[in-house]
Amino acid sequence: MATAIRKFLPLPSQLKDNHASDDGDDNSFHNDYSFAEEYKGPLIANLPRASPVQVDQIPTALPVSFSLSSSGVSYPVVQPLVRATKKPPEKKMKKNGFVDSAASGSSSSSSSKRLEVAGEAKSSVDSPSSSAEVIEESDDEETVNRVRFDVQSHGSECDESLYVSDGESVAAATPKAERKGKKGSCYRCLSGNRFTEKEVCIVCCAKYCSNCVRRAMGAMPEGRKCQTCIGFGISESNRKSLGKCSRMLKRVLTDSELKQVMQAEISCKVNQLPSRLIAVNGKSLDEDELFMLQSCPNPPKKLKPGDYWYDKVAGYWGKVGEKPCQIISPHMNIGGNIKKEASNGDSEIFINNREITKSELMMLKMVGVQCEGKPHFWVNSDGTYQEEGQNRIMGNIWSKKRARLACAVFSLPSPPVSSAVEPNDEPIYEHKMLNKLLLIGEEKCGATTIYKQARSLYKVPFSEEERERIKVIIQTNLYAYLAMVLESHEKHEEEINSTTGDETVSSISPRLKHFSDWLLKEKEEGNLKIFPASSRENAQTVAELWRVPAIQATYKRLRDTLPRNAVYFLGRILEISKAEYIPTDMDILQAEGLSSIEGLSCVEFSFPSTAQEDSLESDYQHDPDMKYQLIRLDPKRLGENWKLLEMFEDADLVIFCVSLTDYGEYIEDNDGVLVNKMIVNKQLFESMVTHPILANKRFLLVLTKFDLLEEKIEEVPLRTCEWFEDFNPLISQNQTSRHNPPMAQRAFHYTGFQFKRLYDSLVGSFSTGGGGRSFRPKLFVSQVSLESDTVDNALRYAREILKWHVEETSLFQEMSTTSIEASLSS
Repeated sequence: MATAIRKFLPLPSQLKDNHASDDGDDNSFHNDYSFAEEYKGPLIANLPRASPVQVDQIPTALPVSFSLSSSGVSYPVVQPLVRATKKPPEKKMKKNGFVDSAASGSSSSSSSKRLEVAGEAKSSVDSPSSSAEVIEESDDEETVNRVRFDVQSHGSECDESLYVSDGESVAAATPKAERKGKKGSCYRCLSGNRFTEKEVCIVCCAKYCSNCVRRAMGAMPEGRKCQTCIGFGISESNRKSLGKCSRMLKRVLTDSELKQVMQAEISCKVNQLPSRLIAVNGKSLDEDELFMLQSCPNPPKKLKPGDYWYDKVAGYWGKVGEKPCQIISPHMNIGGNIKKEASNGDSEIFINNREITKSELMMLKMVGVQCEGKPHFWVNSDGTYQEEGQNRIMGNIWSKKRARLACAVFSLPSPPVSSAVEPNDEPIYEHKMLNKLLLIGEEKCGATTIYKQARSLYKVPFSEEERERIKVIIQTNLYAYLAMVLESHEKHEEEINSTTGDETVSSISPRLKHFSDWLLKEKEEGNLKIFPASSRENAQTVAELWRVPAIQATYKRLRDTLPRNAVYFLGRILEISKAEYIPTDMDILQAEGLSSIEGLSCVEFSFPSTAQEDSLESDYQHDPDMKYQLIRLDPKRLGENWKLLEMFEDADLVIFCVSLTDYGEYIEDNDGVLVNKMIVNKQLFESMVTHPILANKRFLLVLTKFDLLEEKIEEVPLRTCEWFEDFNPLISQNQTSRHNPPMAQRAFHYTGFQFKRLYDSLVGSFSTGGGGRSFRPKLFVSQVSLESDTVDNALRYAREILKWHVEETSLFQEMSTTSIEASLSS
């Protein structure tokens, strides 16, 4: 048992046995070992335990194979140590601490041998995981050489091969220097104090004076390192001084040597930051990713080990849990994907899938980014931004000078001058590519007519599928108009029969009478949609019925009372009732009920330039490439509580349509009570203006059917509506006076005034935030009739409103910036 334990215990000190045998054998030695005994006393808390040695788990060296030994490769071999058999002469020390000259000569040979053996042993063992050194111990009788092997344990910091892959390089543990002299002294000559100028090893932090720095560091192939520290990674506490020499080193080395040493210190691979200590978006970097990060045009400044987050789209860079500290080069494929909680934001507003901090939110508001409704933005590296799911650039964050001021105020990074967009004072409107116009109103308010006129004006034709759907609606309406004539004919026929009894004038054939009765029955039941499907069979019957003199007489009698659309389509009944009928643009414009199947219609167009606009200066001209999107929205299809209105949060302008003839018309509400249609328009307008989604939008009130108002105002006074009870215009006796406009024009202005007053009561003014000034939003009003020119003028007026809104917003932002600059300067 003792023999087995002796193989694994460290080599003990070999002491000569004083009680040797009498034969005087000088080679008699003995080894002293101690064994632990079992403790049977009281219980002791936190008692350290010694784990038993597992003999089968102790690593052993394998013999070198013949193939390796015969390959001609030389391997380091530890030279055997020979114990000195003769007792060395005693050293006589003088009082000054030096060896006596008489003894120095006799001991020089043995000392040189010991140093030679130690040098050979140290050079032969080259592995960082194990080392051997020869030390000498003095005893009263003799000096003994002892070899001590320093084998690092598996749990040490440098043994990382158990935790990494085979292909990953593992750096050895950084050695630490031990001070042998007094505090502040040189680690080699042990002289000097803490005020003595010294050079520090960037690995073990050993300090050497000017006399010892060259001897301790040698030629410095890896920079300021001890010769024993060459090949080890530097200490992270010394990384900030990498490549920065001291004044003492400038005196010791020449300029060329100093330049070479500093360059080697910076470029040496072992001195570089270990990639495994840098984690980006929760993933540790490899060597290639770290090299890409450090060699990019705008690398991170003062990169230290730690966890970082990186916005690969915009280039934002910061520590995990903190706001961004720098904007580096974007589009680098390093690390993982950014997490929404990377910067620990609490603003509920996201940029590139990261929740931003409060300071970033204040900066965005300061530069004019609309952050209402908790939006999610995509921000590009050049500063342009857009909302998620929207293919529309909303503006540029770095296009204003106040953006850098805002970053300075809130301690946020700004892009480098070389990669940032040059600041300018152009409004964001010039950078937008699409403006959305939301067209909304009650049924038969003229909004659908504006939509159809816009498609005709700006050359956006209807597709074949759309024309087929419109064809069904036109033919259905045609049978409804025909039923109106037939119904009037039957009433007139009954009156004639009751008075004269003569049936020769108004009688029709039995076959046509049967078709007429069937048509009237289906109209009462609301099943007129069945007739367009059988238009091929019914076309001939409709033509014969329309040619009956009694029907023609009834039509002529009703023509002045029928709607304009009915007169238009009944005049072309023979053509429209055919199966091969294709609607023309004018037919589509005159058609009613298109909004019933197109709850949401959208058209994208651009305004053609006019000769008047071309004559203006370039600063006042509109961008010909600017696109506009007109969205026709039916309020009845918004769902409960208007949930679908959230889809149009990015609308730039709301066009609210009201028919001027609604003041004399009534409809039933949900309770079956008759309500004036103008009051219904008023209630809808109030709901739209006060809705949170449209609270900050600009409104354009379009009063339609002005041509019909000119006819109706003469028969039905405007005061019929209770909202217009105070309408009492002053009428001049001089009909030719220019101050005596027509009654329809007076009614138009009064209706617009009533809506403006309502708008002002619903929307308050907002302050500029500085200087005590405030802006009050305005309600813009325009009129539209059936003519296409009026629609074109109204839509161009909407374009001007958008431009005024941008200029007003820019003025508000400039005034806010001026006030902030004034407060900062004071």
